[in-house]
Amino acid sequence: MRDYSGQKDIMENIKEYMKGVGQAARAASRIMAQADTALKNRALTHIAAALQNQSAQLLAANAKDVAAARANGLDEASIDRLTLTDKTVHAMADGLLQIAQLPDLIGSISDLNFRPSGIQVGKMRVPLGVIGIIYESRPNVTADAAGLCLKSGNAAILRGGSEAIHSNQAIAACVHAGLAAAGLPETAVQVVATTDRAAVGELITMNEYVDVIVPRGGKSLIARITDEATVPVIKHLDGICHVYIDDEADIDKAIRIADNAKTHRYGVCNAMETLLVSMSVAAKVLPPLCKIYLDKGVELRGDAASCALIPEMTLATIEDWSTEYLAPILSVKIVAGLDEAIDHISIYSSQHTDSIVTENYTRAMRFLREVDSSSVMVNASTRFADGFEYGLGAEIGISTDKIHARGPVGLEGLTSQKYIVLGSGQIRV
Repeated sequence: MRDYSGQKDIMENIKEYMKGVGQAARAASRIMAQADTALKNRALTHIAAALQNQSAQLLAANAKDVAAARANGLDEASIDRLTLTDKTVHAMADGLLQIAQLPDLIGSISDLNFRPSGIQVGKMRVPLGVIGIIYESRPNVTADAAGLCLKSGNAAILRGGSEAIHSNQAIAACVHAGLAAAGLPETAVQVVATTDRAAVGELITMNEYVDVIVPRGGKSLIARITDEATVPVIKHLDGICHVYIDDEADIDKAIRIADNAKTHRYGVCNAMETLLVSMSVAAKVLPPLCKIYLDKGVELRGDAASCALIPEMTLATIEDWSTEYLAPILSVKIVAGLDEAIDHISIYSSQHTDSIVTENYTRAMRFLREVDSSSVMVNASTRFADGFEYGLGAEIGISTDKIHARGPVGLEGLTSQKYIVLGSGQIRV
């Protein structure tokens, strides 16, 4: 296959370049599907070691991207998602080692039962094949996606945002070094080498080579992929996450949770964007909680009842309830109780993550049953909606779809099942 590693060749012929990437990925996917657990784990371990050993180079590459992003006027939330630190590099490596420790699902057989004919029918877990991942800002996705696709026996084509091109290429070099050290094809994980948007258009329509697309990014990216893709898509829509403080909540617990859900990090999809508070405890909860927010520089936008309690709060508009701020801005609404809270969430939630704080078991169980989101929580910060925190090692995204994969997409979400039949000479009569 012709070498398109040079940027000039890529720019001259995106279509031919992407076809080559797709062909290489399809060939690598067959090898990955056959790779045994020890081989895949060896590659993950080598990649983790390369990330740790190349930490200084990764941070230097990332510094170039961050400097360019600031010069180009990228917003602070996006810069936060773009920035790597020693801690995040260590977390990437640790995530890969956790993936290595997870059970290998590929080839596992379940639900094996005898039928009256004498045949046994069951299901075998298998890779999806070639996964195309399109993402913005977050360079850690390059390592997470590579690790999850590798362990689940898939090949990956990764197309990061132009703002993270140096970071993604540096991480890709570590991934390729780890794959080579384990004797697996480097083309099992390919990072698209061009920032030309035409490459995305090719990737999402290469049905012959790509089995599923996973987009991670803003509304405009998701809308484009959804509208133009001919390859099946696992969607990650925006994170309009809620915390509802019930009138039977432990007040101290509620304040800690609501503070963390909003201020732990602002530019992430599992940060709380709307706080709902039961009317009967609003006067106890909101003054101390809003003081914390205001001291941390959070802009507060509330309904009339909330504004009456908190003078520094401005009146929210109808658009605020359906806005993912990804910034130090919070919408606040006082509700009559659980029924109104669930009704509000059903209208405005993006079905990402919603949480209730209550000591009432019956209300907690009702919230879990009736709130239709990919993650629903009781007495916990929405910030826990994360593949790493869920024990998945890492995640390829958080699906707000209802078919195939929902919530943080880890190893199982990157696999499918096929029926298997075991016979001993049976024929159908």
